[in-house]
Amino acid sequence: MTRPIAGSASAHRICPLCEACCGLELGLEAGRVVSVRGHDADVFSRGYLCPKAVALKELHDDPDRVRTPLVRQGSDFREASWDEAWSLVAERLPALQAAHGRDAVALSVGNPVVHKAGLLLYVPRLARALGTRNIYSASTLDQMPKQLACGLMYGDWLSIPVPDIERCDWLMILGANPAVSNGSLWTVPDWRGKARAMRSRGGRIVVLDPRRTETAALADEHHFLRPGTDAFLLAAMVHTLFEEDLLRPGRLAPWIAGLDELPAAFAAFAPERVAARCGVAAATIRALARSLANTPRAAVYGRIGTCTQRFGSVANWLIEVLNVLTGHLDAEGGTLFPKAAAFAVNTLGPAGRGRGIVTGRHASRVSGAPEVFGELPMVCLAEEIETPGAGQVRALVTIASNPVLSAPNGPRLAAALDRLDFMVSVDAYVNETTRHAHLILPAASHFADIHLDVAFSQLAYRNVARASRPVLARPAGEPAEWEILLRLAAIAGGRGAHTDLAAYDDELTATDVRKLAGEHTEAVLRAVSRWRGPERLVDLGLRAGPYGDAFGLRPGGLTLQGLLDAAEGIDLGALEPRLPEALRTPSGCIALAPPSLLADLAHLGAALSEPPPPMVIVGRREARTNNSWMHNLPVLAKGRERCTLQVHPDDAARLGLAEGGRARIERAGRSVDAPVEISAALMPGVVSLPHGWGHDLPGARLRVAAVQPGANLNAVLDESLRDPLSGTAVLSGVAVTVSPATG
Repeated sequence: MTRPIAGSASAHRICPLCEACCGLELGLEAGRVVSVRGHDADVFSRGYLCPKAVALKELHDDPDRVRTPLVRQGSDFREASWDEAWSLVAERLPALQAAHGRDAVALSVGNPVVHKAGLLLYVPRLARALGTRNIYSASTLDQMPKQLACGLMYGDWLSIPVPDIERCDWLMILGANPAVSNGSLWTVPDWRGKARAMRSRGGRIVVLDPRRTETAALADEHHFLRPGTDAFLLAAMVHTLFEEDLLRPGRLAPWIAGLDELPAAFAAFAPERVAARCGVAAATIRALARSLANTPRAAVYGRIGTCTQRFGSVANWLIEVLNVLTGHLDAEGGTLFPKAAAFAVNTLGPAGRGRGIVTGRHASRVSGAPEVFGELPMVCLAEEIETPGAGQVRALVTIASNPVLSAPNGPRLAAALDRLDFMVSVDAYVNETTRHAHLILPAASHFADIHLDVAFSQLAYRNVARASRPVLARPAGEPAEWEILLRLAAIAGGRGAHTDLAAYDDELTATDVRKLAGEHTEAVLRAVSRWRGPERLVDLGLRAGPYGDAFGLRPGGLTLQGLLDAAEGIDLGALEPRLPEALRTPSGCIALAPPSLLADLAHLGAALSEPPPPMVIVGRREARTNNSWMHNLPVLAKGRERCTLQVHPDDAARLGLAEGGRARIERAGRSVDAPVEISAALMPGVVSLPHGWGHDLPGARLRVAAVQPGANLNAVLDESLRDPLSGTAVLSGVAVTVSPATG
């Protein structure tokens, strides 16, 4: 096991607070972190730092952070020992499983899990031990349409091509704000700097968004796009490519399947017909298609705004279709598949062909929503708790998850959580969701665990390998997070609370290795025997990966120890074309026309005639407030109030709203109030309220956040609205009524 650094020193650390994954240099003194700055020698981020990273120290020191197990006592919590906590789980969880079946226990996983190797690698073990179909995550509130579209086309859920920004000459961005996020499903620290460099060499950036975002302000062009209509615009661009003979598949042609099915499917989406629906002129749509086709190094990129809408899966499919048809997929300066050092399915097994993905292996009990990537839609959780009958959810395990704020109609979900027979949460805070738990188990400090970007290296703008050691020791007696999940798994799997975790982990690891290594299992396990827990899994992944030492067969290849010794990381080079090697589809080709997406394209055509609502709402994010738990950190919370309702001046005048006054946002009998910020950055007919606020609920222990609680956008959104293919909630372009607040 890696040991934390002792005494006065500096340590390299990878920031776990967003997808940029910047390298940090921490100043340590007497067991405390005293400074945080960018690590200039980091091969990936090269010294870049955003405001969030400085808050890591405050997160570690936050007096509101849960540091010992908390057991519900009446309407509050009391501190408990770990032994008492495990006894409570062992008493309650197996009894519920025995009485009501495995599906009676649900699992909800939040965004921070993907930033911690120990959690991300051990959540699947907990899920298998629970044996439940009721698995929910933040993915269906965020990115599942992107994963579904790319999985169907390229054969794996994380085979997501990313823009080659350092060589790109024309980049079109929809529903994304990488100037704030530093990329999303595109890991690219200092996006602003790279965008400026792109423009300085003559490249052009075009943004389509209902708000003139921070990214749009850096671009060469910005066009307002009506929220929720990305798929209409993209379909019109595809139509233009066929109509104007602009197809340029180039070297991709031999590996494209389904091209012949597309011309007829897009015949109805002429730009002249689509323009009024999406709010972009037909001439502009045609000009965008021509620029994409005729620029040798170009790409289309879309993110959360393209995902959290009714046609999210179709929109993300069309982004890929445009890049394929113009020959910009798998091309320098276009979009490329990263080649991650570990855990990437598209680097393992036979190259160029695989099993592909499947969906709908089961469905939710109440709404019949299909399973996608092993999950059910988060918007279905409340009804699964409320509705009696076989398979009713009666217990819930949450891991760093706060759906009461992040999912539509949080009030309904909060009421449903109070009906559970048992709820256990692994979390850093008593927040709006965990306040309903019967037991809260404390999440470890980010400084106390090894870090490797399991997922984000598969989405990085450049191939690198980096790992960082723990920098501070965990308090005596506090288990690591992977040990918490493994003990929960042992209890759920019938082994009891006193299972020997080391032996259990050895058993599970051996089982996993045996599936891949067969007769070489013992030799492989001996090669990684110095490690335990996630460190062992990381070493296995690195050694078996495309740059690894193959357990001694390729001397000099990557190992965990070698990576830990390289504090600045190891640069593995610029992204390169990888097709057909990276494909894992059954046909060995790009599946350009997946049947489910073609079918939903017909529904898109039928929706063309629907009139747009008079007023819709969209979310927004800022660099300091990407997630709800960041609102409790003083360095990020200070300054002006950020949870404001942005309104176009014309709409403000029409509705009687004044700068600094308060507006009421209503839908379906639910409402929230927010201060008004009048801004010409908004498209008329669109208002914007940021995501993740609403820290005024009783029982939460977030003292800093409670000072400026903000309004919860999701409290007025409709949990019945979702993309039917991916199950993703519709969070963008939802019709609302806005009026001056009274009282």
